[in-house]
Amino acid sequence: MSEKLSWVEIDTQALVHNTRACKKILSPKTKLCAVVKANAYGHGIVPCAKIFLDAGADWLAVHSIEEAQVLRDAGITAPIYIIGYIALVDIPRIPKLDCRMIVYNNETLDALGKLDTDVRVHIKVETGTHRQGVLISELPDFIDYLLQYKNIIIEGISTHFANIEDTTHPEYYEEQLGEFNTAVQILEEKGFTNLIKHCAAAGAALLFPESHFDMVRFGVTLYGMWPSQILKASFHKKFPDTDFKLQPAFNWKARIAQIKKIPAGKFVGYGCTYQTDKPTTMAVVPIGYSDGYARSLSGKSYVLVHGHQAPLLGRVSMNNIVIDITDIPDVKLEDEIVLLGKQGNGEITSEQFASWADTINYEIPTRVAIHVNMNIPRIFI
Repeated sequence: MSEKLSWVEIDTQALVHNTRACKKILSPKTKLCAVVKANAYGHGIVPCAKIFLDAGADWLAVHSIEEAQVLRDAGITAPIYIIGYIALVDIPRIPKLDCRMIVYNNETLDALGKLDTDVRVHIKVETGTHRQGVLISELPDFIDYLLQYKNIIIEGISTHFANIEDTTHPEYYEEQLGEFNTAVQILEEKGFTNLIKHCAAAGAALLFPESHFDMVRFGVTLYGMWPSQILKASFHKKFPDTDFKLQPAFNWKARIAQIKKIPAGKFVGYGCTYQTDKPTTMAVVPIGYSDGYARSLSGKSYVLVHGHQAPLLGRVSMNNIVIDITDIPDVKLEDEIVLLGKQGNGEITSEQFASWADTINYEIPTRVAIHVNMNIPRIFI
């Protein structure tokens, strides 16, 4: 078996802790739906799904029917909620996989209506995010259209909030919540009084308990990341006595592939963007932008070597980065370095990584590659 030059270690105890922490803020009647789309935010869909369910999650949410297939093929029998669009040709797979799905197009209803078995759907209503969903003004007609198909069972109603993570002002959230309540009332007036109502993802769930309804869709928090630093600050201000804490689970590691000393005045990497100003001991790490270490990190980031910060020298290339280990003693070929996570007293968080890359923490673990040759495996420890 070959030695891996880069890998991700997933802390299973952190995943368990985060699930239980999120479960604790819900009432016993509110379901926890663990979102495992995008390969469980880059952490590994099947192992994470099983861990979340064992730790108390009630449902799983995925984006695509292919993700649902992977979970069913792994023997997972829990309710699966598909939140992305499903191609009309794939509609017959839904009852075979025993999945719930969102609906908002008449064409989808027509395809479902042709099936010879019952299917459970959740109507997605548009309340202000303006992506998926039925406009409130069109909801009565949409329900009437659906009711012509006796095999389509309306099990739930959902929406998604647009502006929780990026603001300290709740006005837009309150507008959307009002629209959602209007949609619920429309359905109740048509006789649907026992639906699963859900609108909150992690941000709303943390700040606004009134948004919990019958189910909450927790995603990023289960992996130990806050939806944003603004929301984290708002949460602790609103609930100063809380013991709610998150534990990051993602640790990306690699090995040093070469060490060499170069004199002052030498250029490092493509474009000659970095020039040494002193004799420098450099190390090559076989990781690049094809693996998810973004080119935008060039000249900004550092990695951890023996727990110490080793700055990046020059540009990130497709398959390699170069780091400065001049002031770090006893570094050897194939020593373990940390690109994201903890080592010794050092830590690189997803938030820090995201600030270097000018993006959000959600994106960081999801883009750490799993290639066809599986050269960045997820190892659960």
